[in-house]
Amino acid sequence: MKKLLSLILLFICVQMYSQDLLKVVVVGLSHDHAHGIMNEYKQQKVLLLGIVETDQELIKRYQNSYKIPDSLFYSDLNELLKNSKPDAVLAYNPISEHIDVARVCLPLKIPVMVEKPLATTLKDAQEMAQLSRVNNTLLLTNFETTWYGSNQTLKAEISKTDFGAIKKMIAKDGHNGPKEIGCSKEFLSWLTDPVKNGGGALMDFGCYGANLMTWLQDGKKPIAVTAITRNFKPEIYPKVDDDATIILEYENATGIIEASWNWSYGIKDFQVYGENKSYYAANGDTLFENRNTTKKESVEIIDTYYSNYLVYLNDVITGKISSKNDLSSLENNLVVVEILEAAKKSAKTGKRIKL
Repeated sequence: MKKLLSLILLFICVQMYSQDLLKVVVVGLSHDHAHGIMNEYKQQKVLLLGIVETDQELIKRYQNSYKIPDSLFYSDLNELLKNSKPDAVLAYNPISEHIDVARVCLPLKIPVMVEKPLATTLKDAQEMAQLSRVNNTLLLTNFETTWYGSNQTLKAEISKTDFGAIKKMIAKDGHNGPKEIGCSKEFLSWLTDPVKNGGGALMDFGCYGANLMTWLQDGKKPIAVTAITRNFKPEIYPKVDDDATIILEYENATGIIEASWNWSYGIKDFQVYGENKSYYAANGDTLFENRNTTKKESVEIIDTYYSNYLVYLNDVITGKISSKNDLSSLENNLVVVEILEAAKKSAKTGKRIKL
């Protein structure tokens, strides 16, 4: 009798605990960022209702790492959603397949968060946006740099009157190559595919700068985009660019995006220059202020924004905050895709592309 009562109490506790957790469905495991959500699952910080994946080798690998039961795996998203009601669906599949997730989930009024960028083409992004708006359902994009305290502090600092108007923004993002840093073969198979990823380094890392600059410009599009792409390692990346430089022309400012699979080390930094001083976010935790060449001061990082995308996602879904025009928002990421598409066109034609 005592054992039965203990089991009943345990069941009740688990149910109460589960009610506080975000309930999610995962689509795809081929994006290596999926390890992030699986670590949250392993630490019991999220309630995982199911995973859509068909690659048996990949499934076994994740099962061995995270102790995921067979019962959580499905081969079809529609079938999974017949049996579960998630708070959100998270997409870790090829970028070109984000639209497939949107087509299934948004008409069912299930919020979707995809890994950056939103889509490979502006046509797909616009269809996804229409689905989101017609069904009044969230469609968000997850960037690692959104959760950098340095970037959030930077924006708060430049809003102060002594900064002046933004004159120039420089974003450098990349590493020494996805193969070189050890990305999984499943991830590489589509990350280096011109259709599934939409391009190479330009798409993979160019999106970060476009995202941040659109945010600092309060959602405003650039007037024109000019880009140059290179392929320094054709023996490794024969189908896509591995280096890109993108120039964004705004009415009173310039944005320079440097995206590469050719840095000698991993880098995600951001510089913003105003009339009176500049800010340099060297990484997620470090921000400097410069008033001149000799005066460089560290800036204390604010802790008022989110450092975890799942906490943010839960608060947006429950209405505690609005995502409108923030780094994850649909408004911002439609502009990001338009910038990336113009950059690809510019690199191909050698022309300055007006938006």
